[in-house]
Amino acid sequence: MEEVQKFLKECGVYYLATVDNNEPKVRPFGTAEIFDGHLYIQTGKNKDVFKQIEKNNKVELCGFKDGKWIRVSGNLLVDDRIEAKKDMLDKNPQLRGMYDENDDNTAVLYFESGKAIISSFTEEPKTIVF
Repeated sequence: MEEVQKFLKECGVYYLATVDNNEPKVRPFGTAEIFDGHLYIQTGKNKDVFKQIEKNNKVELCGFKDGKWIRVSGNLLVDDRIEAKKDMLDKNPQLRGMYDENDDNTAVLYFESGKAIISSFTEEPKTIVF
């Protein structure tokens, strides 16, 4: 899981795919933190992406760096604990202008189970299950 998080952080931006009314939706994300033994991302509860995940928590994300790409798939679960939100925001202080662990909007979600595949055109794919 640490290798997956490191790759995503080094990408800077990765893209998260969800489904809305049988239509794929993809948008940029940047948070990837490990807390309490899980890989977490963050968004706002008022955003469409959160509402889509509430309806169908199966997601995939993809990032690219240095000629390699990662695809991470799995089910996201919401963690409403203040401690989880605070950890995310403390590790990503640039989000504090928009989010606070005590507001009703901040959402942190973790992969209940995940599978990452790191690929390139020159190496065999590497699979990481977490």
